[in-house]
This record gives sequence, C-alpha cells and structure tokens, in this order.
Amino acid sequence: MKVIKQIVLDTLNGLSTGVVVALIPGALVNQLVKALLPTWPQLNFILALTAFATGLLPAISGVCVGMNAKLTPIQTSSLALAATAGAGNFVMQHGKLMINGSGDVINTAITIMIAYGLILILGKKLKAYTILLVPLLVLVIAGGLGSLTRIPVGQLTALISLAIKHLTTLQPIIMGIIMGVIFALLIVSPISSVGIATAIGISGIASGAANLGITAVGFSLAIFGWQANTIGTSIAHFLGSPKMQMANLMTKPKLLLPLILNAGICGGLGAAFNIGGTPMSAGFGFSGLIGPLAALANRPINASNITLIVMLFIIIPIILGLIINYLFNHQLHYFSSKDFELDFS
Repeated sequence: MKVIKQIVLDTLNGLSTGVVVALIPGALVNQLVKALLPTWPQLNFILALTAFATGLLPAISGVCVGMNAKLTPIQTSSLALAATAGAGNFVMQHGKLMINGSGDVINTAITIMIAYGLILILGKKLKAYTILLVPLLVLVIAGGLGSLTRIPVGQLTALISLAIKHLTTLQPIIMGIIMGVIFALLIVSPISSVGIATAIGISGIASGAANLGITAVGFSLAIFGWQANTIGTSIAHFLGSPKMQMANLMTKPKLLLPLILNAGICGGLGAAFNIGGTPMSAGFGFSGLIGPLAALANRPINASNITLIVMLFIIIPIILGLIINYLFNHQLHYFSSKDFELDFS
C-alpha cells in the first residue's frame, strides 16, 4: 500500500511539474505572438516551438516523475517513452509521424503509474541486460497497456463532456455558477479543461463562466500560497496553469472548498454580465489572456467594456482570493500557505 501511495504521489507531482515546463511557454507568449504576426511573420517560429513543447508534455512528465522517484537515467527515459505511447498524441498519418496537442493527460498518468510499477518490479533483476531490456519491456508492456486504456479513458471523458453539455440548458446564472465550479475542478485535475470545452463546443455565456471559474482558481491559488512560494511560481498560477497545484489538491481534497466558492461566484457574475467566449477559448481562464480577450472580442472596444473585463477577470478574483484567504487561513485555520507550497528546485 505504501508503494502504491508513493507511485501516485510521484506521478501527480511529476505531472504538475511537466505541465509547468511544457505548457507555460505557450501560455505566456502565444497570444502576444499571434497579435504581432501580421507585422512580424518571422515570429511564427515561436508558435512552432511552443506547440512542440506542448506535444512533449507526456515525455517531460515522465522525466519529472522519474526524477521525483530518483530512478536511474535508463529507467527515467523508459518511463518517458511509455508515457508518450500512452498519451496518444503521436500518431501515424500517411506514413508521417504527426503530433496532436498534449495527449490524454489522464491516460498519461495511468501509463506512467503502470510503467513506474513495472520498473520497481524489474529492479536490478536484469543486471547487465538492463540497458537492453528495460527500455523495451517498459515501452512495450506499459506503453502497450496505456494504449489499450486510452479507449475507455476517452469514453469516460466523453461522458463527462455530455453531462457538462446538458448544464448549458439551465437558467443562465445557475448555469454560470455550476460551469464556473466544474471548470475550476477540471483545471486542477488530470482532465483537460480545454479538451472538454472543445469536445462539447461550449460557447457564449457558458464559455465565459468556465473561463472565469478557472481565473478565480488561478488567482486564489497564487494568493493562498504566496507566503510559501516564489513570486514566479505564484504568478504562474494565473498566467500559466493552476494545474500545477494538482498534487497538493488531490492529496488534500478539503483545499478545493475555498476554490469552489470563488469559482462559483465568478462564474455567476460572468453570466449576470453576459460574459461570453468561444469553444476554442473556453478552458484557458486567464492563461495567455485568452479568456479576457475572448470575452472582449464580441463587445465594442470602449472604456466601459474594458473596465468590466478588468473587473471580472482581475480585480474581483483578487479581492475574493484575499477575502477567502483571510477567512479560511487566518480566522478559521482551515488551511495554511504551506499547503500550497510547490518546490521546483
């Protein structure tokens, strides 16, 4: 049981670090680069590099898990190979190898856990043949099993998508509250919030509420853990991805409560003020300014609308984060800043 717990913890921590390394470069610069492309088309190579980094999320996560587990270079590399096989984002089309996004993060985690367990079972049993057999066995066995689990995991994700799509038929403010909460939970889980949003074609108020829920989580996590984390790490929660807190939140589920409160309020406010979005923008939150820019896109560009977007996507989430932190941390002692500590050293 202790070994299983260690495998799960190392995998979650590795995935959290992998998300930071692979996804944050694109989150920080992609929108800016896209805006500058008409003037400087030469910058397109940056988009290619960040897309390449996104595609390497499974392999990077595998490496991070291996480093957390203090595995050997051969074992760590084998873990990365299996993770990539299980993610499903590398596919053959017309004889060419194509990369499609970051892959299925849930299945990546499952594959890594299988590979990790296999590596522990093999241990040093293979002796001089380790360098020959460990990469092959881990890739074929763990990567093969991961490829098989990808189908049922994908079906589970599809069921979640259908359930969320049904919520869009509810009364707008109630729908906004629920959508904000659901996407707040998705963004700190192994499930892809962007993948879900794209799969169901979420748009309009539902998309805006989803982005505001994620935005609330990003700013709240930065505020809750600012005393335990560096400035850069704190900023990465809202400019990058709150998913970096996945390990802390999944091992301490009670920490989700204050996040749910903030996300529900922000999602409801988004619906009340008719904040919209698109299927391609939903699920990003504040990351790369995608949520705010999408909300502003269908409105006249004037001082009133800019102020509204700034209030909903920055000022209110920060105020709510400070209030909840004061109540839950300093008054109720429900959590401490240490609960949200991240160590990337």
